[in-house]
Amino acid sequence: MRFLFGSILPGAGNNWKSMYAVCALQTCQGTPLMRSIQSRTGITVGSLWYCSVDCFATATRQRFSMLSGTGVLEMPHQPRMSIGLVMLSKGFLTDDQLRNAKAESRLRGEELETVLLRLGLATERQLAAARAAQWGYPILGQDYMGHPVEADIPPVLLHACTSVPLHCSVIAKRMLLGFVYRVEHGLLNSVEQITGLRADPCFITPTELREQTLHVSIPQGCEEVVYDDPNSPVEMADAVAGFAIEIAAREASFAQCREYAWTRLKGRQRTIDVLFRVKRATDAIRMKNFLRVKESLLSFG
Repeated sequence: MRFLFGSILPGAGNNWKSMYAVCALQTCQGTPLMRSIQSRTGITVGSLWYCSVDCFATATRQRFSMLSGTGVLEMPHQPRMSIGLVMLSKGFLTDDQLRNAKAESRLRGEELETVLLRLGLATERQLAAARAAQWGYPILGQDYMGHPVEADIPPVLLHACTSVPLHCSVIAKRMLLGFVYRVEHGLLNSVEQITGLRADPCFITPTELREQTLHVSIPQGCEEVVYDDPNSPVEMADAVAGFAIEIAAREASFAQCREYAWTRLKGRQRTIDVLFRVKRATDAIRMKNFLRVKESLLSFG
């Protein structure tokens, strides 16, 4: 009988199964029949499916609550050689020049790199090469600059990380990001989580950053909404749910980069990136304790 029923109505079996689609929210109050009716308006988050915006909002509230309580701490990069020693090893500076620049740095309370540029002892390109050597990533030439790039990364994140897309290929699922001062692994990870593209880092100069930013565009239909004021998890989730209703979102993804919680909502015609600047008091305390412990260990060494 089951075989005959499936032969006569081949689509009936799939429709019947869809009536029992399981909402990812354990406290979902929807019945199997209502889930079947709402499945056309459900929202998918990775491998999870929520039968309604209400269930999605509840799960999002829980997600933001965990984020506010824990946070993600990106440990500082500790290069084996200082920028001055790298410049010296590459032949960009002499011993006397480095010694005088360090003295000027201490006297004026300026960063060594700022002093080197101000005194004309180094160029932006040389400093970029030194940073690349510190981090173990390449520095790209001018032939990579000035090309139009369409990349769906919120500008506020690029500005916060002092970076810019240099190349993006959806087919190859790769993106090349240029950084000026340090490689922000939080941005690399969040780009992969949200877009599905692997982001590879490299180093560029501040001038190249400004020039390349003029050639970067956002795909049509993509929007960015940024909340700079602190929000409670409930307010954040309600805001995301409101945008989900506005664009009839079918998919959602979440990531975190520096002090921002990044949510992407995708509808049939529009995509909205919602970013919240979350408090990082917990991270600041952790970092302070980490540096304190490090100093104590070094004093024993």
